[in-house]
Amino acid sequence: MIKPEGVERGLVGEIISRFERRGFKIVALKLTKLSKELAEKHYAEHRGKDFFEPLVAHITSGPVVPFVVEGEDAVRVAREMAGTTDPKKAAPGTIRADFGIDIQRNVIHAADSPATAKREIAIHFSEDEFVEW
Repeated sequence: MIKPEGVERGLVGEIISRFERRGFKIVALKLTKLSKELAEKHYAEHRGKDFFEPLVAHITSGPVVPFVVEGEDAVRVAREMAGTTDPKKAAPGTIRADFGIDIQRNVIHAADSPATAKREIAIHFSEDEFVEW
């Protein structure tokens, strides 16, 4: 998911193109603004932590672009492409190193496991929003 600062800074095309150039196929994509309830569901595993409320407030502060890619080892490779959560510690050439501002405004969210990806995809997309090609 491209976070609000990525959308606002006009980075959607650049970020999507990185996944396409890496050989991934985009099978679902949309521009939306998350409700507080949907954001809380998305970040449910962080409920009760001190950063939960700021995280929800940030992700609901503007439009986001959730998208789903298909390809070999997609979750692991997408996480590598995103880089570590803190852009200052992310490897050069990763999305967060290249475009991240700080640990909260790090431009992109990527699922940390196949199980998390499955759960998050179901939150943001219905079956009829996928395109097979």
